[in-house]
Amino acid sequence: MSYQPDPRYDIDGDVYVSPRYLAGTIGIGDPALAPLLDLGWELQHDDLGNAYTNAPDRKVRLGYLPEGEDDGLWRINAYQDSCGPPTWGVCFNDSTPTEFVQAFTTALASEYEQGPDAYLAAPDSRSDDREPFLAVVPLIKRGWQLERTRWGNLAVQSPDGLAGLEFTTGPLDPEAELTTRDARWQLWAGKSIDRPAWYATASTGTPVALLTAVTQCVSDPAPLPRWREATFSYREGMVQLTSILPPGPPAPTPLDVQRAVSSRRPAALPATSVPRWSTSSRPAPVADGSATLYLENPLCPCRPPSSSPSCAFPFTITPSWATPTSPSPSAANR
Repeated sequence: MSYQPDPRYDIDGDVYVSPRYLAGTIGIGDPALAPLLDLGWELQHDDLGNAYTNAPDRKVRLGYLPEGEDDGLWRINAYQDSCGPPTWGVCFNDSTPTEFVQAFTTALASEYEQGPDAYLAAPDSRSDDREPFLAVVPLIKRGWQLERTRWGNLAVQSPDGLAGLEFTTGPLDPEAELTTRDARWQLWAGKSIDRPAWYATASTGTPVALLTAVTQCVSDPAPLPRWREATFSYREGMVQLTSILPPGPPAPTPLDVQRAVSSRRPAALPATSVPRWSTSSRPAPVADGSATLYLENPLCPCRPPSSSPSCAFPFTITPSWATPTSPSPSAANR
């Protein structure tokens, strides 16, 4: 079977990808690191090219691990005791849209400035501002549907079925939450949770404010800009691509060309027109064939200028054939 191109994807240049949760990563970590580096967090690199940043008190650590042991590109942990085990941990895999990671680090920077009571605040169903369900609300408002996929699991799924958020109830292994996908929260997008295009996990103690910042960004209906070549893996009817550059003007028709040429032709001078430097009427010739013209005085307040001496300067033109002849020598001797 011959290949038939799909006009939806034959677009030159950068594109907008909708829905945004299928846009994929931009391939660089700078936008997501910026909110923390702006607070003065220290940035270090290892010999492999991985990057690490730590809060000044060493109680929050972020690793950007393109050369890590698995596909967990972003790993963020927070500590009650800088020498103890993590209080909570979050992981974004290497295909997660960078904007979602940036939403998390921006919220983390804000919470860190408020102190440990904010960035270490565990979800609590008895608290109005720490109720775990608050993280799901932005998705519900955008039409995501609540469902139970299995016992001990609460899930919300996007209207197109290509993204979801799962919340696991009951006890979990704290170490497994930090190193595997068996975490309290799992956000994903793709064909299914078992074959996701990308995923993100958060452990039990992750503050609700940080989770809500991500779900708000995920549920935003605005498309995300991407390099067109980076969207090939989503060409199976899963996304809509729109050119970022506006369409160019249509090609001119022969009639358009003819009109443009006609508009550049100078208008014909009427036969009765009078040049601007003359008076409003043609001067009468004098006896010797010369003519007296009047040049406009630019300082004259009259509109239009009159031919009075105060408004115009007289100027006489004498043709060569009207030049007076000199008297003959014989006439001069008389």
